[in-house]
Amino acid sequence: MTPQAVSKAVRQLEEHLGVRLFHRTTRSLSLTDDGTRLFELANPGLRLLDEALEQVQSSRLEVDGLIRLVAPTSIGNAIIVPLLQGFQQLYPGAHFDLQLDDHFTDLVENKIDVGFRAGSPPERNLVSRKLGEITLLTCASPAYLAQHGTPKRVADLAGHRCTGFRQPNTGRLLPWEFHVDGATVYQDVPAVASFNTVEGELMAVLSGVGIGQVPVFMIERELASGALVPLMTPTITVNNGVFMYYQQRTQMPLRVRHFIDYVAEHAPPRLQGQRRAVNAAKAR
Repeated sequence: MTPQAVSKAVRQLEEHLGVRLFHRTTRSLSLTDDGTRLFELANPGLRLLDEALEQVQSSRLEVDGLIRLVAPTSIGNAIIVPLLQGFQQLYPGAHFDLQLDDHFTDLVENKIDVGFRAGSPPERNLVSRKLGEITLLTCASPAYLAQHGTPKRVADLAGHRCTGFRQPNTGRLLPWEFHVDGATVYQDVPAVASFNTVEGELMAVLSGVGIGQVPVFMIERELASGALVPLMTPTITVNNGVFMYYQQRTQMPLRVRHFIDYVAEHAPPRLQGQRRAVNAAKAR
């Protein structure tokens, strides 16, 4: 600040307080008793403010600290949680607060650093990075197929017991997706049991409640062990994606930037392995 700007600011402060803070002559400038008292009372607070600003500024350059995440339960458990360990091996001082919520979460309102979602990218003013595709597979347990038979075509599902998934934000029962004659076909399937989490629907399919359509990345072990049998594999679709999203910030903490880059590098291989899991199950 220029001396003129400082002088003006001091005079404005004196007018606001209604007291004189400085003795002024043409040759000298000194604090009045009121000025000395104000300085002594305010100085410790100003030092604390300086320290706080320095700490906040330096934290932007540190990898240590808290990273707040939000993800749907299925993606969080199957994809994000395994990545946390690998990231913390590189940066032991990084800590996570992971919220598992199938509803779309407002990052600003909930003070979230990075969010994840399945389906389509967020339409809001956010940076979005596609991590990979989601392969949806129609499948059933061996016990269900032994009792009710195996459907060969999409039309055969009308005579079977099927499970369903309700979209958390709307409560709407989502149609199943099939690849037929080069196009994606959406089919409403009557559900004998519907769920608001993919985990709940998957447990029902494993228990033999009915046929279900679930993401392959959640059932790789079950396909490999034979606990689930893939059905109508030529109709598999890969229209949905997994997206990572975050705010547009020029001064993003370094730990958040490193985590975003780490996820972008390490999450795709897990998602890209879905087709291999299906092919292996078909070959059993």
